[in-house]
Amino acid sequence: QVQLVESGGGLVQAGGSLRLSCAASGIIFSANAMGWYRQAPGKQRELVAGISSGGGIKYADSVRGRFTISRDNVKNTVYLQMNNVKPDDTAVYYCAGYRWTVVAGNPIYWGQGTQVTVSS
Repeated sequence: QVQLVESGGGLVQAGGSLRLSCAASGIIFSANAMGWYRQAPGKQRELVAGISSGGGIKYADSVRGRFTISRDNVKNTVYLQMNNVKPDDTAVYYCAGYRWTVVAGNPIYWGQGTQVTVSS
């Protein structure tokens, strides 16, 4: 059974930093692309950042230069370092796993989500 368990969400002031973690089990982690999505109230879920099994990375324009995605294939964990956060970053953040080695198509695995709230 595949499980993605997020941690690290919370309340942070604008301009501050937060690091999200996602521990994966039940998959061959090193063979799957992974990603972070977010969904704000009244908005569609959107890709924030994705990382392929080989380390290729893509970011949403809104977070490029502020957020960093990384993965540790020994710990089966993917991270999202969030710096210089803004109130618009407030959302539920979801860890996601893809069927393929690259960030393409829709994820097939999802975590339960972790709330990030940025105060102004």
